[in-house]
Amino acid sequence: MSDVGSDEFDDERSKIGEYEGDRNEAGERHGVGKAVLPNGDKYQGRYENGVRNGKGTYRFKNGARYVGDYCQNKKHGQGSFYYPDGSQYEGSWVEDLRQGHGVYTYPNGDTYNGEWMHHMRHGQGIYHYSETGSTYKGSWVNGKMETAGEYIYSNHRYIGNFVNNNPHGQGKYVFDIGCEQHGEYHQAEQDQAEGEWGALASTPAFKWIPQCFTGLKLLTPGKDTSGGEKETASAEEGAEN
Repeated sequence: MSDVGSDEFDDERSKIGEYEGDRNEAGERHGVGKAVLPNGDKYQGRYENGVRNGKGTYRFKNGARYVGDYCQNKKHGQGSFYYPDGSQYEGSWVEDLRQGHGVYTYPNGDTYNGEWMHHMRHGQGIYHYSETGSTYKGSWVNGKMETAGEYIYSNHRYIGNFVNNNPHGQGKYVFDIGCEQHGEYHQAEQDQAEGEWGALASTPAFKWIPQCFTGLKLLTPGKDTSGGEKETASAEEGAEN
């Protein structure tokens, strides 16, 4: 939900609302004070020359709360925002927007730990799905999984490229038992299975086309393994395994 809105009211300019605290020689709010805005929101913290500047706590009438840095009446610096739905964000802000590094905890228990730009996941970050226990680690562009990334499951992981939240192109599945399946994702004509890539997945679907299967050779006592290489089987053989 949006956390930009009611705190944009400039109660100092309107000369409406209640204030208790320090003032400068010009009569402006300056120093430490607390205010009740005309719309019912409340602020307690530091002011400078009539505007919120420095550490403060802003309580919205809808139950939301921001605790952190202000600069010229805007959330700017480090701060935590607690939303009415139970979600919260802790991290960097730039002019009222989530920007820089931060951690967002969603109502369903999912978490995102990484970079933000203009309120959206953007840059390198890790998204953990609470229900399935799976994790995506990689690049984000405008809130979506894009370019290089790694999707980690309980006993295997997928490494490859992503486009619009979906795996796309060359990639590989790496299994904990020590083998890998290489292949490529192509766009399929059918709908994607629900939940395959978590809450962020969307149509169109992409079909996995296996190409080869690699497994590490077992070490046998007494044999020279200095020149050991990975075994490679056909895609059909790998699928049977």
